[in-house]
Amino acid sequence: MSAGSPLPYRMTGPSAFAGGWRRFLHLSTLLAVTEFKLRFFGSALGYVWSLMRPLLLFGVLYLVFSEVLAIGADTPYYAVVLLMGVIVYEYFGEATGAAVTSVVDRENLVRKVHFPRMAIPLSVSLTACLNLVLNFVVVFFFAAISGVEPRWTWLELPLLLVVAALFATGTATLLAALYVRFRDVKPIWEIVLRALFYATPVLYPIEQLAEKSETLARVAMCNPLAALIQQIRHAVIDPSAPTAAEAIGGVAWLAVPAAVLVGTCSLGFWVFSRMAPRIAEEL
Repeated sequence: MSAGSPLPYRMTGPSAFAGGWRRFLHLSTLLAVTEFKLRFFGSALGYVWSLMRPLLLFGVLYLVFSEVLAIGADTPYYAVVLLMGVIVYEYFGEATGAAVTSVVDRENLVRKVHFPRMAIPLSVSLTACLNLVLNFVVVFFFAAISGVEPRWTWLELPLLLVVAALFATGTATLLAALYVRFRDVKPIWEIVLRALFYATPVLYPIEQLAEKSETLARVAMCNPLAALIQQIRHAVIDPSAPTAAEAIGGVAWLAVPAAVLVGTCSLGFWVFSRMAPRIAEEL
């Protein structure tokens, strides 16, 4: 190489997937299970504490929006729909909110040689997934006592939850990478999460929003979470409810939330992979 040629970019640390895929997945799973166990270590009620937050939030919201404001009065199985929406959104909030500071909080792991950095935000998402699966047991219990009948469309649920997990993980990796350099990410994301909760059709059926403004309903459905929650509602709880395609105005319009999901995941993995070798230096 000539004296005047630029120096090549040098890797200053392990990549996002250092050590191979098998080791990466093993470490991610190990971190997730360990975190899940430690969360309830020494607690008399254990997992019940994890369930209390969405249930208490559901109880307050149901009392206010159903009994006081009469929102959802004409919606079949509104209580189950509300609980399902709260649990799915709480999963997204837990996976992304905890991931923001996850890399910085685990600085001791980041500084270890050949530790795959991507395992950290992925483990946070996997821990939230464990809570999500357990919480859906409660959703099915409420659905059973509310008279929701099993249907073959329930088979859509695992696929929809996998897509929700991909969206949450992609967002989590982007936030975790950005927080290493920009500490303003945490308060900004807390505000975004709160605003996004009310912009997502969790508290209100999308049909009610469409009656007031089809444009607003379509904009709301451009959020991948809104499309997923609406499709879960149709497939699992109420077959008379509009599908995600019907709620957004046609199958072609589903390309918008799909593009947001794919774009967010791709950007998150790309940014994290680019920053991974230099994360230790940034810390």
